[in-house]
Amino acid sequence: MSDTSTRARRPFAHGLPLAAPLRLGRPSDTWFKPALSVVVASAVPHLALLATGRLDLVMYTMAGSLCALCGHALPYARRARTVAGVVLSMSAGLATALVTASLTHSTAVLVAVGALLAAAQKVLCDATRIGPPGHVILTFVSSAALFAPQRLGQVPAHLALTLAAGAVAWLVCVGPALIRREGPERRAVARALEAAADCAADPGPRTRNGAAAAVHAAWQCLLVSGRPTPVRRSLERLVVHAEEALAVPPPDPDRLRARAALVRARGPVPEPPPGPGTADALYGIEAERAALYGIDAERAALRASGGRRAARRTLVRSLGPGSHLLPVAARTLIGCALAGYLCAALGVGRPYWAIVTAASLYQANVTLTWNRALQRTLGNLLGVLVFAAVLPLSRTGPLALVLCCLFFSFAAEALITRNYWLGSVAVTPMALLVLEFGGSHPAGELIGDRVLDTVLGALAGFLAATLVTNRRAAGRVERALEATARARTEAETAYAAPSAELDRARRALTASLVELREAGDTAAGEWWQRALPEQELLAAEQAGHRTLAATAQRLGPAARAPE
Repeated sequence: MSDTSTRARRPFAHGLPLAAPLRLGRPSDTWFKPALSVVVASAVPHLALLATGRLDLVMYTMAGSLCALCGHALPYARRARTVAGVVLSMSAGLATALVTASLTHSTAVLVAVGALLAAAQKVLCDATRIGPPGHVILTFVSSAALFAPQRLGQVPAHLALTLAAGAVAWLVCVGPALIRREGPERRAVARALEAAADCAADPGPRTRNGAAAAVHAAWQCLLVSGRPTPVRRSLERLVVHAEEALAVPPPDPDRLRARAALVRARGPVPEPPPGPGTADALYGIEAERAALYGIDAERAALRASGGRRAARRTLVRSLGPGSHLLPVAARTLIGCALAGYLCAALGVGRPYWAIVTAASLYQANVTLTWNRALQRTLGNLLGVLVFAAVLPLSRTGPLALVLCCLFFSFAAEALITRNYWLGSVAVTPMALLVLEFGGSHPAGELIGDRVLDTVLGALAGFLAATLVTNRRAAGRVERALEATARARTEAETAYAAPSAELDRARRALTASLVELREAGDTAAGEWWQRALPEQELLAAEQAGHRTLAATAQRLGPAARAPE
């Protein structure tokens, strides 16, 4: 008998939480890195402009300085390329905005261009998985530039300031490689060990999926880190150790945490202990070569021109007509345009604040977008109170204004990993103080405009998110289920293959499980779509993790060097 009549129907819309999005979490283990980087990257051009008496140009140097917020989770080889790409993207968006502002003063045209830029920046950052702060800093700069007085002849000099400040930001982000070359890889591996320890201490779907994601992130970090070094070889063996802990949980998870602490420290990387009777099989020289051959082959494939073409094809597919990112782009475009035009119709002098507010809301699904709308609104409203309190101090002199901006830049990054609304409390006064570099404005006008723009931008942005449906979220789940099934079959087929081939198949299966969980979580928070195959999702995850456990044991005592 079919169970169609008894199967629970998926609601079209979900209840929206109020308290949960505002709870504070633990700070990121690397919160101080972007915080210090943006302060140093901003201080250099700020003080140079202060010395020359041209603080009115801060907006253009700040565009380059904000690029120092990106790429801190990436190994330095990849970080150098990523931050350079962000600087160029920032400059391209700024150039488009400045040229538009110099050619027209039509608010309707400026809002339309701002919405188009916001949508393009959102899709590009999501497709490249650049990570926080993502498109928000790009949209903040380009939207503000659209409504700044500009002449066409000034554009090249202003872009030169942005590129110069971007070069300083690039040096700040990449410079630590001279001190600790493998720092990002060590942190990624430490997170994998800690996640494996959490899974061993409290087994369950949540900790198992979290550990699989951490292990996958560690492998990806090592894969793009560049040529192997002795330290990276030791880190690769520790990731193998974390994978084994997922398959056969150790009796004492605290030992994994202790090794994670040693990996984070500045001393030598600890060696994972061999299991009983496996010292020669798993940790002998030949077996070690077999275990690490797979990642070397993947590195070589990435360096080859074919690997680069494959990466470009993947990016193009993620932006193609069938992409799951297109509904989010449509939401961003419509929401930003609606917010800008609504504020312009009400006579607000700075509709770009509403555009930035709407653009900052859009997350993977409607539920997460609601959470961000709540956080952004609360943070901005509290932030204007902080601005009102600090404004008299900032007006005591140019140096005081510069120091206030640097302080709030640091505070924003220090607090935002606890919760987005807490970081917004510091971002809001910083954004308002930037206007002071061009001249004093009435405090009441600034505060009133910001409050109105925040409320209208949040309402318009969330309205667009609810009206633009994302039926493709369920299709992404179906494709992820198919990809996971293929990856599991390939891993099972490779069970009898040499260790290196099996190791590559295991990493592909781990990646597919991470994508499956991400697709499922995204679709679970969407409205107006068909029911998800939740039982099939659960069964696919369980089967995938069973296969991972079996192949981890195959790579353990039975591991042998390839012939």
